[in-house]
Amino acid sequence: MRLIHTIKDMQALSRMLGAGKKTIGLVPTMGALHEGHLSLVRRSKDENDITVLSIFVNPTQFGPAEDFKQYPRNVEGDLAKLSPYNVDAVFLPGAEDMYPEGFSTSVNIGGIGEILCGASRPGHFNGVATVVAKLFNIVMPHRAYFGQKDFQQTVVIKKLAEDLSFDINIIVCPTVREPDGLAMSSRNGYLNIEERNGAAVLYKALKLGEDLILSKGMSDVSYVKSEMKNLINAEPLARIDYAEIVNVRNLETVEKIETPVAICIAVKVGRTRLIDNMIVEKK
Repeated sequence: MRLIHTIKDMQALSRMLGAGKKTIGLVPTMGALHEGHLSLVRRSKDENDITVLSIFVNPTQFGPAEDFKQYPRNVEGDLAKLSPYNVDAVFLPGAEDMYPEGFSTSVNIGGIGEILCGASRPGHFNGVATVVAKLFNIVMPHRAYFGQKDFQQTVVIKKLAEDLSFDINIIVCPTVREPDGLAMSSRNGYLNIEERNGAAVLYKALKLGEDLILSKGMSDVSYVKSEMKNLINAEPLARIDYAEIVNVRNLETVEKIETPVAICIAVKVGRTRLIDNMIVEKK
């Protein structure tokens, strides 16, 4: 497992592998790895000759009042979790290399980054799009792997790849969940025991929405959202940021539920903001 710390060294390795006709899979992460990340690693290793995992806590996607400084960082622990998987390279750039003095170029992803999470985190998705574009140019992957848990992010990155003509296949992998349904997330570590128990309400709300749509045949958006919100609001530690039912391709809110749709929610449990989603479609 090669540890690569500079952009030049990563580009040199990718060019060498490309010249050898090796396919490269990229798993971009901010570290604090969990089973969700490792599922992406396994998928990449199944589908590519080479797998590169990047660890970079990207400052440009955090707002001034957000948790950039507190975001969990444990590179030694991350490398230990990766060791059984024989990842070919781990890219560990520094902020001074990714954003050197005088850096001023960024990607504006447009309106798709200003709704849902983007409404309460202005500029977040422009920061995501910028760093992902840089990683695509540095690693030069054939495929890049992202988890469905960050559904809006996957839609943004697909648009980025399409709009800027990146010849990269964006692979979205299923959300990995705890036994009670809570989506695995690095931020789950912020939760105390009481909050962790309360956080299970996110998945319960998604399952309620799915049941109302598929089993009960509900097409009334307002009714389904109202029932989900009532369930979440019954949890004393939970405060809803949003609960929306949207088009799976462009994230626009739907007026009438016709599957497939995505149910997307963001909820603060205690001080920790958690997101989750479920794609609802008839089998």
